[in-house]
Amino acid sequence: MVRDITRRDFVTCSAGTVAGIYFGAFIPGSRANSGNPPFTKYPIGPHVATTLQRTLSFPLPAKPAGPNSGTGLCLSELMHISEYSKYGYGVYKFGGGLPSVQRFDIMPAGYSATAASLTRIRTFLNFFAISDIHITDKEAPNQLIYLQQEDVAHAGHQTSICSPVMLYTTHVLDAAVQTVNALHQQNPFDFGISLGDTCNSTQFNELRWYLDVIDGKIVSPSSGAHLGADTVDYQRPYKAAGLDTSIPWYQVLGNHDHFWLGSVPVDADPGLGIRQSYISGKVWAVGDILRPSVSKTTFPCSFDVSPGLRERSFYMGVLDGSTVNGNLKDAGPVAEFSAPPAVTADPNRRSLLRTEWIQEFFKTATNPVGHGFNLVNHNDPNWESGFACYNFVPKSDIPLKVIVLDDTQSESDGSHDIHGHGFLDAARWNWLQAELAAGQAANQLMIIAAHVPIAVANIGSEVEWWEAANDPNATQRNAVSLTGLVTVLQNTPNLLMWIAGHRHLNTVKAFLPPASRGPENGFWQVETSSLRDFPQQFRTFEVYLNSDYSISIAVTNVDPAVAEGTPAAKSRAYAIATQQIVQNDLIPNSSNTSVMPLPDGVVSVDTSDPTRPQGVPSAATPYKDPTIIYGTVPDVPYCASYNAELFKYLNPQSSMYAVLQKMFPLRR
Repeated sequence: MVRDITRRDFVTCSAGTVAGIYFGAFIPGSRANSGNPPFTKYPIGPHVATTLQRTLSFPLPAKPAGPNSGTGLCLSELMHISEYSKYGYGVYKFGGGLPSVQRFDIMPAGYSATAASLTRIRTFLNFFAISDIHITDKEAPNQLIYLQQEDVAHAGHQTSICSPVMLYTTHVLDAAVQTVNALHQQNPFDFGISLGDTCNSTQFNELRWYLDVIDGKIVSPSSGAHLGADTVDYQRPYKAAGLDTSIPWYQVLGNHDHFWLGSVPVDADPGLGIRQSYISGKVWAVGDILRPSVSKTTFPCSFDVSPGLRERSFYMGVLDGSTVNGNLKDAGPVAEFSAPPAVTADPNRRSLLRTEWIQEFFKTATNPVGHGFNLVNHNDPNWESGFACYNFVPKSDIPLKVIVLDDTQSESDGSHDIHGHGFLDAARWNWLQAELAAGQAANQLMIIAAHVPIAVANIGSEVEWWEAANDPNATQRNAVSLTGLVTVLQNTPNLLMWIAGHRHLNTVKAFLPPASRGPENGFWQVETSSLRDFPQQFRTFEVYLNSDYSISIAVTNVDPAVAEGTPAAKSRAYAIATQQIVQNDLIPNSSNTSVMPLPDGVVSVDTSDPTRPQGVPSAATPYKDPTIIYGTVPDVPYCASYNAELFKYLNPQSSMYAVLQKMFPLRR
């Protein structure tokens, strides 16, 4: 999801009907037998670098353009791609590198002076993380495309429901995979991890495109009638490069991977017709689900989307794959149509159940089989169908495990609200506590990999810890409060960091130890931005053991090395243009408050960051998080990246410290 969205201006961001067999990519016409050239492979640029060496630089207007301003496109004109060149949108150059900042927030006082004499005695891990790829079937009949242009007040900034980058989601992933391969040749990765929202809307074809790109197969990123598959670059089948098979990769479940548009359980209310809408031959008509329409007396502190989904006010439209710019068609008020607009139905658009989504990861050519879901312990008392939590040890000679946590909402929680919140039911909460305790007892360092970050979003936003107590339809509640969760994490001295995606941001946050505890009780949180939306980056993580037996983690953003003239390069230009037009805040720092006023005067209960002072923000006391900072580059007007080296303290009296001393003695 993008930015810290309140319920007043919310939309989901982006953030099987029948059993079927996947027969591989669609091949338009008779290409395979017509003597045409083989499928195109799209190369990446010759200069592979991280943001330590160079960053993207482009001008950002002082403010978004207004309608008919003559100075640029406004929010409702985002898809007027043919006019981008008129205003210079999408043009960029490379600026200077973004330095890596040493961060000692959770180290003992005065540690920065000590750090100057440290040496790294062992590299523990080198891995990469991608997140929020949002592989999108732009021709699916049940999207919300029209609302981005029709309801600018509530949906104009929500580029996840409609923006030009929807045309090239597989191509950006292909370029990122090739960039990973090139970096792997310079400094081998131990593994990769995808932090969720691989799909945009749970669809089978979206998931297969994602897996096929990573597997290096032929990818046909079109659906239905496959319009433009022989003539339009974003529709044309191509041969993906594929991830280097020596790199194992693992998967995290995101909310878009098992909810319609990341927002609504597909089968919770059969009367809404969501499941059938995926494979329908008609464009879906719904109301404006983004406009708050329910008073506090009926649905306090939440956003009820069900009335809008029951309306049949607007046809949401599809992007026309036969057009170079993906023109919007079959969209507008129902009253303006004599009959529902037709599309070519496609069974490969079917929505996958959580269990079906997981099973597709066992049908790949890359390693390991199941990509982590093979490690789910079905004998664990917490296991249930669709359980998506597991752990793995990347290197047998390094005492470190990765805890992969599903912290998305449940399909059966009864809520009519948007399902983008952080959530742990009793089974997942019990499992996490057991994993943390086991890692501590076994003297293992730990990293938690989840989709939804914690304690960085305001109360009342759609990405904060779920407030089920304020939802009259909820049949489940969070098994742990945010305060309770953070307390357990702080009581786990071997925890290094929590990594996440979801908000489409490159943010680093320090969870400071409680005042009564030592510095070893602090940990870090690192967010990775979306690979679909600007800045279209992934992250690398290098974990080191230092000469004083502290741990440091170098986190670095990477721009895919797109080659000029390729679809991925066009996607980058469109992503930059989108940011120039819409200007979403990609460097937020939410005020930390104990209460937050919401629409109709409702006041929310506290689910804000329990580790910082809380109050009513003012000019004198804004209650911003001092540990959330962002990088700047002198010749880059807008930098949405952040590189840092994060230090973690281990108590010299701890058994973890002793184990590391024995395993990795200092050389004399």
